[in-house]
Amino acid sequence: MSNAKERKHAKKMRNQPTNVTLSSGFMADRATKHYNGGGKSFQAQKQELLPGTSRPRHTKMIHHSPVDPDVNEQSSSKIMFKKKGGWKAGPEGTSQEIPKYITASTFAQARAAEISAMLKAVTQKSSNSLVFQTLPRHMRRRAMSHNVKRLPRRLQEIAQKEAEKAVHQKKEHSKNKCHKARRCHKNRVLEFNRRQKKNIWLETHIWHAKRFHMVKKWGYCLGERPTVKSHRACYRAMTNRCLLQDLSYYCCLELKGKEEEILKALSPMCSIDAGLTFAAVHYLSGKRQGSVILYRANKYPREMLGPVTFIWKPEWTPGHTSESRQLWIWLHPTLKQDILEEIKAACQCMEPIKSTVCTPEPLLIPLQEKSQTELPDERIGKKRKRKDDGENAKPVKKVIGDGTRDPHQPYSWVSPATGVIISDLTMEMNRLRLIGPLSHSILTEALKAASVHTEGEDTEKTPHHWWIETCKNPDSVSLHHKQEAIFELLGGITSPAEIPAGTILGLTVGDPRINLPQKRSRVLPNPEKCQDNEKVRQLLLEGVPVDCAHSFIWNQAICKNVTENKISDQDLNRKRSELLVPGSQLVLGPRESKIPILLIQQPGRVTGDDRRGWGSGWDVLLPKGWGMAFWIPFIYRGARVGGLKEAVVHSQYKRSPDVPGDFPDCPAGVLFAEEQAKGLLEKYKRRPPAKRPNYVKLGTLAPFCYPWEQLTQEWESRVQAQEKSPVASSPRGKESNLKREKVPCTPTPEKSDQMSDEVGMSLSSPSKPREVMDTECPAQMGTEWVTTATSSLLCVLRSRKSLKQLSAWCGPSSGPRWAAQRAPSSGQQALTREACLSILDHFPRALVWVSLSLLGKGSPEPHTMICVPAKEDFLQLSQDRLYCGPHESKHSDPFKSKIRKQKEKKKIEKRQNRGCTVSEGPAGAYPAAGHHTLTLGLWSGPLPDVTSHCSRVLLGFVTQGDFSMAVGCGEALGFVSLTGLLDMLSGQPAAERGLVLLRAPASLQYRFARIAVEV
Repeated sequence: MSNAKERKHAKKMRNQPTNVTLSSGFMADRATKHYNGGGKSFQAQKQELLPGTSRPRHTKMIHHSPVDPDVNEQSSSKIMFKKKGGWKAGPEGTSQEIPKYITASTFAQARAAEISAMLKAVTQKSSNSLVFQTLPRHMRRRAMSHNVKRLPRRLQEIAQKEAEKAVHQKKEHSKNKCHKARRCHKNRVLEFNRRQKKNIWLETHIWHAKRFHMVKKWGYCLGERPTVKSHRACYRAMTNRCLLQDLSYYCCLELKGKEEEILKALSPMCSIDAGLTFAAVHYLSGKRQGSVILYRANKYPREMLGPVTFIWKPEWTPGHTSESRQLWIWLHPTLKQDILEEIKAACQCMEPIKSTVCTPEPLLIPLQEKSQTELPDERIGKKRKRKDDGENAKPVKKVIGDGTRDPHQPYSWVSPATGVIISDLTMEMNRLRLIGPLSHSILTEALKAASVHTEGEDTEKTPHHWWIETCKNPDSVSLHHKQEAIFELLGGITSPAEIPAGTILGLTVGDPRINLPQKRSRVLPNPEKCQDNEKVRQLLLEGVPVDCAHSFIWNQAICKNVTENKISDQDLNRKRSELLVPGSQLVLGPRESKIPILLIQQPGRVTGDDRRGWGSGWDVLLPKGWGMAFWIPFIYRGARVGGLKEAVVHSQYKRSPDVPGDFPDCPAGVLFAEEQAKGLLEKYKRRPPAKRPNYVKLGTLAPFCYPWEQLTQEWESRVQAQEKSPVASSPRGKESNLKREKVPCTPTPEKSDQMSDEVGMSLSSPSKPREVMDTECPAQMGTEWVTTATSSLLCVLRSRKSLKQLSAWCGPSSGPRWAAQRAPSSGQQALTREACLSILDHFPRALVWVSLSLLGKGSPEPHTMICVPAKEDFLQLSQDRLYCGPHESKHSDPFKSKIRKQKEKKKIEKRQNRGCTVSEGPAGAYPAAGHHTLTLGLWSGPLPDVTSHCSRVLLGFVTQGDFSMAVGCGEALGFVSLTGLLDMLSGQPAAERGLVLLRAPASLQYRFARIAVEV
């Protein structure tokens, strides 16, 4: 027997039971010849074999001569096989002697067990292969996988049973099975309609998805930032060229009714102390766009809802005279729910009505739904054929607008008492924003005023009957020509900032896709369009006349007609291909679409003394369905596209608060801060302790959140304590003199190990100020926290009179005499104790929006601490003008030892749980309930006194900050405590007034910066 056969036989017998012997071929013959003697049982033979199984490696097999059978009968022949691990005796090598007698019942039971084990091994599959896969390769055929009759007859029955099992059943045919089917227009539209059920897509979503990093925020799928490096390029576009953004995700609420009733309902929600309201003359006429801060009714200056912009429909409309007015309120999607509920309560509009414009487009036509339901009933394996109904086939409709809307949910409400109707027009219009000095040129090059319909043209082929009826009115035609003339004047104006802020211009334009250039180019201002200096001067001084602010976009029926009768890109390209001269102008005549639009001037930066008008531009309001038709022509004229990140940068350079992050007294701002803190905490925990900063040692109590409530409370108590004890008036202060009567107890390491590290990032929101911190500290369960939870005193100072007063006080002066002379001339009061108390009486525990500019190097970041400089800092700065700032000493970490003990305790519990899992079951494997772990580097438990925790007194926090490419140094925006700001200004010398210190959360270095309140 060859070695190959021996190894094959040994492999077969490796996993067999010890009482089973299987011999074949040469070994079977040897068994019949040599295993004929002896009366010992098999187990006895095995026991004798065990001590002597080892043999020398050079001996492979011991052969016995067949001539001496008696000798072979007396001596037990042993055959050696080479297995894994050396030479070992095989089953055939044991001495087997036929017994003289056997017991029939015992023998039958043993054989029956072996037979059942053999049958079980034969019937059970030891692999995942099918029957046809067990055949030799030369017998396999591809058709065997789906046709049982291709198999041998002995295997057909088994294969049929396998095919009947659910595991091997054929799955339902995929509609997008191959790449060619996925790229089919019909299947692609169906797929896009299905994907818009969860998150709303803008009309420019596909364009953004190919070029931007997309994020899902506020119920939309939006482009966050471009995939290419474009931070500086976008800034240059906003400064010298044009930046394009899609703001169609902004929500629009329409109020329709009598003017008196609308103003009566909205007047309690705003205050003239914070600026102009809905009743301003320029806004009410419809020629300007207004902005206002909304509050809950009669709750100013607290319980703020958010900032909004609004547009009144112009009173003068050709051919229509009615007392009913329309008001559009545009707001951020995070503010929509709260403001909508408050407006409904103010207008008493609680009765829903059936809306005609908010019904979403159907995703599938009934014929396609029927074919989908019949698909599973078809016989599996039957080839599907395309069912073409010829003329009865209807194209698949694309979702336009909000695809997540429920058709059974109301989106319009009416007031039976006042007759005011509130409608939700979200995603019923597109809003595109152009920022930069070239916005005028791009608008005038991409858009052309619609041609006026004449009597001789054929009116049967055009679907735009509303435009034909409009052109029959001479007043409407003259108004259209007047709007066209003003629009042409914009092409020669160098910057949108030259036009009055919020100017509105209505216009009806033709299809911008017809004038699309062959290649992308950059347009420049055309001074020839400004030859009429008198008209240009009148436009720059007075703005657009009231009658020119009229637009047909206010009519929802016309907008619906324009959306439905839009010529598809396929038909437009087909008509271009039929031109006799390729590349020539395409003339559609009366079949060309007429689109009503509304142009709204955005003022840009309106605060401060430097860079006035930076970031100004135009907003274009379009009917839905026309987003991409205007988007591509704007890009082909040289506009660069930005996302959400560029919008934040735009607001930062304008030094205006960003929605909703820079509104801490707004419910949407509180929710945004909580989500941001949660994300930053998760990111912090993902890094190992050695690769992340230890904020406890750095003295940073809240690296991921802004404890505004605690900050304002501590400053109020601090000033009260200074008034009672004038001795304790040092900049750093003593802890004994700064303790309040209701100050929260400072956590100790013994108590803090029972607290979660999430407490360190808990926000002091107006609705839930410190409820997480109240669990372990009995001193916080007093009346103070109960009253704070019900009605928060936190607010942001938005009174223009007070802000102007603070702006004058923050500026430096050369001396006390100059400061005293400056106050009466500017109409502002001097910085006295009485003037400060008059402001604090009206706005206790208030925050102030400030801008900061670093004196030297440094780049601020969010959560940077704004601190009050000490007297020695001013002394050092006066001696050395290059002095960067003081340095914070490292703090001790009281939680480090507790974290080490906690880890050791966890290890002990883990070892104990391993031992008791068998006895106690799964319940013993889990730690005790209520056990929280501490995070190394974060303050756990209630925050101590945040103002005096470090060597410099804390004044506020930075919410936006970065290196400014406009001024060449670090700039930041944030909030400070009004009480702390007044206390700091009154204690600083006049020459150094307005200087503060900034310290990043992960740094110990303080840096000087100048604070300013811009109005």
